[in-house]
Amino acid sequence: MTHLSVEMLAADSVEPITSAGHAQLGIAVLAGIAVIVLLITKFKLHAFLALTVGSLALGAFSGAPLDKAISSFTTGLGSTVAGVGVLIALGAILGKLLADSGGADQIVDTILAKAGGRAMPWAMVLIASVIGLPLFFEVGIVLLIPVVLMVAKRGNYSLMRIGIPALAGLSVMHGLIPPHPGPLVAIDAVKANLGVTLALGVLVAIPTVVIAGPLFSKVAARWVDVPAPEKMIPQRPSEDLEKRPGFGVTVATVLLPVVLMLAKALVDIVVDDPEATVQRVFDVIGSPLIALLAAVIVGMFTLGRAAGFTKERLSTTVEKSLAPIAGVLMIVGAGGGFKQTLIDVGVGQMILDFSKDWSIPALLLAWLIAVAIRLATGSATVATISAAGLVAPLAADMSTSHTALLVLAIGAGSLFFSHVNDAGFWLVKEYFGLDVGQTIKTWSVMETIISVVAGGLVLLLSLVI
Repeated sequence: MTHLSVEMLAADSVEPITSAGHAQLGIAVLAGIAVIVLLITKFKLHAFLALTVGSLALGAFSGAPLDKAISSFTTGLGSTVAGVGVLIALGAILGKLLADSGGADQIVDTILAKAGGRAMPWAMVLIASVIGLPLFFEVGIVLLIPVVLMVAKRGNYSLMRIGIPALAGLSVMHGLIPPHPGPLVAIDAVKANLGVTLALGVLVAIPTVVIAGPLFSKVAARWVDVPAPEKMIPQRPSEDLEKRPGFGVTVATVLLPVVLMLAKALVDIVVDDPEATVQRVFDVIGSPLIALLAAVIVGMFTLGRAAGFTKERLSTTVEKSLAPIAGVLMIVGAGGGFKQTLIDVGVGQMILDFSKDWSIPALLLAWLIAVAIRLATGSATVATISAAGLVAPLAADMSTSHTALLVLAIGAGSLFFSHVNDAGFWLVKEYFGLDVGQTIKTWSVMETIISVVAGGLVLLLSLVI
């Protein structure tokens, strides 16, 4: 792939829109991020508004003309939504089809019927990882919690022994694997190859989820031994359906976009001739837009029609899937605006200049920046978007594989130690009936393990590829 220079990364200008020195720019970045953190944590402002105000504050603090800062923000917002907005929408439609048709329940029930005893935590990881591919983290939690609680209750398992593997599977997918919004935005920001990122992401995700899921759940169950709270077991979507799609066809539908994107990456490596017909064909069918669109269209028949949905019911399902992602789209777009403002005021060049004098590897720097923003804002998505904008220039001289690893380092850092400023923290606490201390000892520690293990694996991979 062709790497872009730092100057080319700015959409409107080749020259930074401010001539501020490194010290002033450094203070401007810290002040801009501080404004975002303060607005989200102290004033409980929506992340979209906080990122918008923070971007304008960054421009003002760096000495850029306000009209230029506004132009940078709107350009970044537009290009980010153009790059990933449709993909987020298609992923949401596929996830809604999977949930409403009973396809997700079919996967769950089939795997649980085959598993038992010591295999159950591993079954939960498998379920969460497959279902988590097309679903947003919060949707995945809502979908899987009834299963976790029912399995723990019926099988007389420790809640943590079953719950932690499920949460680990969802969280790893959310942070490392496209088409989730965070990885998609990072791929777009650093101009990484999606197929290569997906392949390396799966490679990092498997050992990470094993360590943070089934293995850590043994420890978590000893630390926090609580029963499944009765009042939190809600109705499952498929209980109102007369029929639901089969296991094989459901799994095939969910994995279709992943297979198409990986096939494209494989053909790119094996053929390596942009003019070859086979590579041009796979470049089209393996592009994320076509891969996800194909899965949605196929899913309407394999999931929707298989569940007995009428054309009107399918249309309603698609419509309902889009409303909840409006907030996500605006946060992602505003994050892209913040990223572009960072680039246009010259912050990327400043980090490049500084990193030349540091002995710290670029991948570790990306992980640390994402960790810092995650701890401050509580949002994995905000951490990913902001970190990607800051370190994007470092990708200019990287190979295709190392650019993909940069995305994964950012994703890993964005999952570090979820605590009280993270909505996911409270979601887990309430659903599992835990107190704050118990949630920190289980969920927060699990997130930290995922972040550290995935970050370590990324650094190890960088030494061998």
